[in-house]
Amino acid sequence: MFAKCVKSFLFVLLSLASFGALAHVGHGDAPGLAAGFLHPLTGADHLMAMLAVGIWSAMTTRRVWVAPISFASLLLVGALLGLAGLHFPVVEPMIAASLLVLGLLLASQARLPLMAGAALTGAFALFHGAAHGAELGSASPLAAIIGMVLGTALIHVAGLLLGRLLLARHVLWARLAGGCITIFGAGLLTGVL
Repeated sequence: MFAKCVKSFLFVLLSLASFGALAHVGHGDAPGLAAGFLHPLTGADHLMAMLAVGIWSAMTTRRVWVAPISFASLLLVGALLGLAGLHFPVVEPMIAASLLVLGLLLASQARLPLMAGAALTGAFALFHGAAHGAELGSASPLAAIIGMVLGTALIHVAGLLLGRLLLARHVLWARLAGGCITIFGAGLLTGVL
């Protein structure tokens, strides 16, 4: 049963790779809260980054909530800054770099000091948030941002649960998922994907 669940997860993860960075402008017409909630789920880059944060945190630290809370909080800050019109330089390359780094952390099961892990994931979240915030064009952008943070939190919880499950069963699957995320990030960063 566990192997079947992991295979399904990997199938979904790898099949999302063909969609590229679709969590951006013009992907969905639902206004407000619903659009924001669905926004992080509609692009493989954002979905993989948020899952990686949750899985990595669950597998490498006792305070599993610190990195996900840092990510969600700074995602909110980045989204508000993007919404306010502040343009971050190199947003897309930083999002790709986040996948590369988070995938490597997951694949290697690297254990960072608690605050270093929170700072790293938070820094990447600023760019993810800025990309979302700059592109939210709904009639209720603040509701959309609230929905986005809630969607992000849900993805982190799923990652934490999956990480705990993988930690209890077999770390190899988490390393494999981290390798896939790393390859996807490298592909985005180099323009191959």
